[in-house]
Amino acid sequence: MTDFDLTPVSTDAPSEPMLRKGIGLCLSGGGYRAMLFHLGVVWRLAELGYLGSDERSGKYGELGSLQRVSSVSGGSITAGVLGLAWERLDVDAPGLSERFRELVAAPIQGFASQSTVNILSGLAAVLVTSVNKRVVRIYRKRLYGDATLQDLPSTPDFVMNTTNLQSGALWSFSRRAARDWRVGRIENPQDTIARVVGASSAFPPFLSPARFKYRDEDFTPGSGDGLQGPPFTTRPLLTDGGVYDNLGLETVFKNYKTVICSDAGADLAAKKKVPGDWVLQGFRVVKTINNQVRSLRKRILLTSLVEHDRHGTYWSMRTDIRKYPAPGKLPCPFARTQELASIATDLAAKDQNTQRRLINWGYALCDAGVRSWVEEGLPPPVDFPFPADGV
Repeated sequence: MTDFDLTPVSTDAPSEPMLRKGIGLCLSGGGYRAMLFHLGVVWRLAELGYLGSDERSGKYGELGSLQRVSSVSGGSITAGVLGLAWERLDVDAPGLSERFRELVAAPIQGFASQSTVNILSGLAAVLVTSVNKRVVRIYRKRLYGDATLQDLPSTPDFVMNTTNLQSGALWSFSRRAARDWRVGRIENPQDTIARVVGASSAFPPFLSPARFKYRDEDFTPGSGDGLQGPPFTTRPLLTDGGVYDNLGLETVFKNYKTVICSDAGADLAAKKKVPGDWVLQGFRVVKTINNQVRSLRKRILLTSLVEHDRHGTYWSMRTDIRKYPAPGKLPCPFARTQELASIATDLAAKDQNTQRRLINWGYALCDAGVRSWVEEGLPPPVDFPFPADGV
């Protein structure tokens, strides 16, 4: 067994010990805040040519082309819209930015103008059905229709991540497979994008669990490890992918040489007074554990980037853009960007100015990160996607 097999990023040793050339993009969780921030990130990547099929060479070696988009929760909302628009985007043709604004940005902004769920609608949903089912219906109605995983492109590979509450492992969905390494693998799954994104963004306990139904024979024989059988195969209970991996890092880190990781997750705020009752204290403990797991993954990634085991870059919404050496960065006052990073993690409507500021911040930070650490010599941006709003 190699050191790679023992990485804390995964308890499932990869079948291919050699990393493949190619770019993996990770879009974290964080509700509507993350959805809009990542929209700006992908917008700038489109302008820089990182959605295209051309092989790229970076600051520290060959990068290849975009091979995988791995997403969690709010990041999966953006990834789902991007994946379904992929063929019409025609990423290698001129005028991509204009098509991106129409086919990806406009639907997400329209979606962000209405709440998916709030306290009142959540309570009403509990009385009639379940909050998760309500969320899925809204995703279907407003964004994805009846499109399934088979409507995603074959390249790049869009992977939407959830957490299996039964096995305690990552359950990932893609066009190629639905998979939990302990339970097994379903080839070419037919699940709708709305259901998958609903599971990926099923923030516990309010939007969780997402209940799926399969037949035991849907799974490839012998593809699981110890749990391949009912009810694990027939009635999986899934929750937000951020419970297991809020960065969406695992399915990229163990497969590709170049990692671009966009983190729109909320930091754990310090508290002067911690509740003494069991429920609220327990909630604080769970948030602390989650924060430490995410910090561990972040440290593993950053160490691999510093030591050049991987190419790429990582940024957080709380990053100070002044620390990036790329010339021609867009003006992003630190106090203003911290306001955006402090927006609550929810699926509540955002006003137009807040939407545009979040998009602009993702756009600017992605630009600075890529031009600083991934590929030098790229042209600086002319302006924000929404110049009048800034950050």
